[in-house]
Amino acid sequence: MTKHADIRASLWGDNALPLRPPSQVMNLERLGSLHQSRLSFMRTLVRRIFRERWKIELVTFELNNDGFGTVVYEVNAPDGLFSFVLFSDLLLPEERNDRVIATKWDLTMALVEGRVNPEYIAKLKENVPKQEAGRVDSRVFVLSRANRSARNFDYVVNQLATGQQPDVSKIAEVGYLYRTTAVYGSGKLGMADWEKVQQKHRDFARPFASEMFVCFMLRNFSLLQVEHIARHRNEQTFTPMRADIKRYFGIGNSTGLGMAPYLVNHPVLINQWIEMRELALARIRSLGAITSQIKTTLLELLKRCAQHTHETITEDKQQTQHNIILAQEMNKLTEQVVTNFTSWNELIAFSEQHCSLQSQEILVSVMLELYPELVDDLEDFHCADENLDLDPLMPLHQLKAVIERRYDWALAIDFDAEGARETYWYRSEEKMEPRLGSIADVEGKKKAMALAVGYAVRKCYNILVDYITANPSQITARFMVAHPKLRGIVRRIQGMDRCVYGDIQANLLDKNVLPMHLLRCKLAFFGVSKFDPRSRLWVRNTMFQGAPLLEDIGKPFSDDWFMPLIPKQ
Repeated sequence: MTKHADIRASLWGDNALPLRPPSQVMNLERLGSLHQSRLSFMRTLVRRIFRERWKIELVTFELNNDGFGTVVYEVNAPDGLFSFVLFSDLLLPEERNDRVIATKWDLTMALVEGRVNPEYIAKLKENVPKQEAGRVDSRVFVLSRANRSARNFDYVVNQLATGQQPDVSKIAEVGYLYRTTAVYGSGKLGMADWEKVQQKHRDFARPFASEMFVCFMLRNFSLLQVEHIARHRNEQTFTPMRADIKRYFGIGNSTGLGMAPYLVNHPVLINQWIEMRELALARIRSLGAITSQIKTTLLELLKRCAQHTHETITEDKQQTQHNIILAQEMNKLTEQVVTNFTSWNELIAFSEQHCSLQSQEILVSVMLELYPELVDDLEDFHCADENLDLDPLMPLHQLKAVIERRYDWALAIDFDAEGARETYWYRSEEKMEPRLGSIADVEGKKKAMALAVGYAVRKCYNILVDYITANPSQITARFMVAHPKLRGIVRRIQGMDRCVYGDIQANLLDKNVLPMHLLRCKLAFFGVSKFDPRSRLWVRNTMFQGAPLLEDIGKPFSDDWFMPLIPKQ
């Protein structure tokens, strides 16, 4: 039996582990309450880099005293040589814009297959700073850009130049020197497509591994750059930044609706991510021995989560209130562990009865931290064959039964209720991003994106029931001939029936839908922290905060940067 078959057997075999039901896990609000974990992509990437001791060297450093110029890192990974090429340019205040539609940025960068010579660097320099307006070839995996933090960058440079360390309480307000405004991959703008990366380059063959690596390298460059500028500003008084403060810096990110459609359009892949997380939880519930050391570490992590949440600063009043409640509930869980903790199932049941969804899910993340031996091998199973094949020979009564069993949540929604079909999703040509529209805009609705899975299933079901009444013995192929426009949703219904999870159980057309939940779900799988909603449509967050540095590669590595805390001054 293969390793993958072993994993599947643990889900479906006679002695299958207890998984939480899809009705619980795929609830939209719960998905919007997820947190980073050991299986988040940033964590698995860093673990791999340190475990395999990637050799990352600065081979070109052509920055002037103000930090502008070209930098190239060579990345020697176990299965290949890659180059991280970065261009730092002067950005005038009137040119600064963090939106997708911006045309200039402080930094632009590319991750490239192989070693780059001066001619190829010149070609990149001509195109990479243009981003969408430029063109690159299939040697490039990822393009990205970033802008300086207005509150932190110059402040940190001035502190180091005058021989002082940054005030960590100030850094806690904005925990980064740069924030990304987009990270592009998967064949855009002439880059290598995912199939090439996955099949040819094992080092980046996991979902979003190359994109996360670019952000990791950006974070490390940002620390190098501020020290470089500070040193040249006053070499006599300059002092390097303390390593623990360096590690506390992450990379900023703002994520809008552009990320939301991905979760709907890649249901098999999302199923795989969630399935591995739920399998890790099920393993722990069944196999995780509760020793005195486990209990001690559990209490330490609950305390850390409470403190991390307390140190998270957000301008959103609702999220601030959520954070206050979460910190209080971490204390409540701590009390329960101290006074009455005998099994994981009991602790989970207690959290579900007495805690918010965010606290319930942070407990899951904490549990995953405690048992790397039960969790870490699952990081190899985040890829999936996303084909949703149509089964033309399936009897229609069987198709109807699949809908009634798997999509009972969609059949339970009253789509004729007021506001149930108020919203539609479309892509703005002006802003180059998805947007929400109202059905009152008749012309705009014609450009709606096909994200309303629940409503599509309901319509398909109604038509199917009528068709079966008239044709009780027919198969799917005949139904498709009669109703060819339903081919896509029928393919999805049949294909997703082989998955445990995957379909988000919510009406995405409802006037009160919160796209923020979709954004946060995907970001949690990436591994971000410190969510700061700016509206119901976009969120700020921090990436790689607390992660080790490039100079830490080869040193002892504990993989303990979950929920990082402010370093002592």
